[in-house]
Amino acid sequence: MQRSSRDSANVPKRLAEWLAGHLPHGAEPTITLHTGIAANGMSSETLVLDASWTEKGERRGGEFVARVAPAAEDVPVFPSYRLQDQFDAMRLAGERSDVPVPTVHWMEPTGAVLGTPFFLMDRVEGAVPPDVLPYNFGDNWLFDAAAEQQRRLQDGTVAAIAGLHAIADAPSTFGFLEADADGDSPLRRNLARTRAWYDYAAADGGRSPLIERGLAWLEANVPAGTDTVLCWGDARIGNVLYRDFEPVGVLDWEMAAVGPREMDLAWLVFAHRVFETIAGALGLPGMPDFLREDDVRSTYAELTGVEVGDLGWYQLYDAVQWGIVFLRTGARQVRFGEIEAPDDVESLMHHRPLFEQLIDAAGG
Repeated sequence: MQRSSRDSANVPKRLAEWLAGHLPHGAEPTITLHTGIAANGMSSETLVLDASWTEKGERRGGEFVARVAPAAEDVPVFPSYRLQDQFDAMRLAGERSDVPVPTVHWMEPTGAVLGTPFFLMDRVEGAVPPDVLPYNFGDNWLFDAAAEQQRRLQDGTVAAIAGLHAIADAPSTFGFLEADADGDSPLRRNLARTRAWYDYAAADGGRSPLIERGLAWLEANVPAGTDTVLCWGDARIGNVLYRDFEPVGVLDWEMAAVGPREMDLAWLVFAHRVFETIAGALGLPGMPDFLREDDVRSTYAELTGVEVGDLGWYQLYDAVQWGIVFLRTGARQVRFGEIEAPDDVESLMHHRPLFEQLIDAAGG
């Protein structure tokens, strides 16, 4: 899926000129731009690059990744990319926990260099469970792994989420992530922000009765308040780099928020359920014993001492959010000529059967 219409020809020169302003005088940096990361993710543009420069008479270098906000003409998934918030959330999470969050280095907030804001972070070597084709379709390193290796990856991912949730004073430390929306609790404010996000998506792509049913039910059935933690947001294994089936890089912080811990746990489970639904529709065996809700909740309780309840409300919330993402990525595919505009916008939702199952079970 194409993410950007950016012409990369001048990117190395512009990055080098910008980086020179952040390095000692006479550094004379050079940039080698590699291909972007296209296997996973559907939102931000990711540039992979090497940099070298002179410091104290010696030539030095580093391997970096640039996270770049999309341009408005490229049909962004989100109304705002809050790059500074992502940068600060990653920096603080890395400083205040043992979770392997890549080190962030420099932020360019103005868009003057590449046309939109970006930041640079360390490049981490590791393997990512693929989205295209999904890992549970088979013929990849995770699907082919032994059951105990798959479980080590699962438990390590839950441990990383637990580590983020353990950061003290999350409401004050990460207050900048608070949803700027009406509501008497962080969860209600996050839900209100999702409602506004849907209205933004529907203005271009058309309205979805399924999403509107989901939002109406969610708004009428918000769970009672729980404690507030740092939520990674897009908490799924496709956003983690692994080595030897252990997390070494927790990536993609554009949905970071403060809210109930169930938000991250449900997202982890739901993302796998989406892929399982697609695999089942194609007659593939999938990975039915992987990332089951009961196992995730049990591991989380062992690690934290916190028993979370049923994740049903939160998984329907996830279904709504995934639906909005698919509306925007579908509109982007239309923009780049990859597909024709569909008569039924809900046909863009690859998780539609699961979404319908969840809302019917809830009585929405």
